[in-house]
Amino acid sequence: MSEISTPSWFKTIVFLAILWNLAGIFNFYLGVSITPEQINELTESERNRLNGSPLWTTIAFAIGVFGGLIGSVGLFLKKAWAMFPLLISLIAVFSQMSYGLFFTSAVESNELSKYLLPILTILVAYLLLRLCNNGIKKGYIV
Repeated sequence: MSEISTPSWFKTIVFLAILWNLAGIFNFYLGVSITPEQINELTESERNRLNGSPLWTTIAFAIGVFGGLIGSVGLFLKKAWAMFPLLISLIAVFSQMSYGLFFTSAVESNELSKYLLPILTILVAYLLLRLCNNGIKKGYIV
């Protein structure tokens, strides 16, 4: 049986996915390690958003970025098990970002920038899941 070749762009995309998720983990760390002094330096709307977010959104954030990283490493290793953490990551990211988009003061603002990162984050999680699924179907992820 001949080995199916991986597309030339695959490693680049997976490397960028790993960096994306590492940046997400760093952002998660910054969010959970913020001190009261740092909270006081935020604007009132940022403080309200931070203090008003339910615990489940922080848990979803953690599941999203850590699941995304584990799944991206699985993609790097060309392992089909990457599908599960990427699916869990997508569900968590969608849940967390939907809360931020539809149930917070971000809705009151029509600024495109308030919507750009959440939508981009959901899109990246979805595309990573599709990349894994397509790789499994084509046989270069086993």
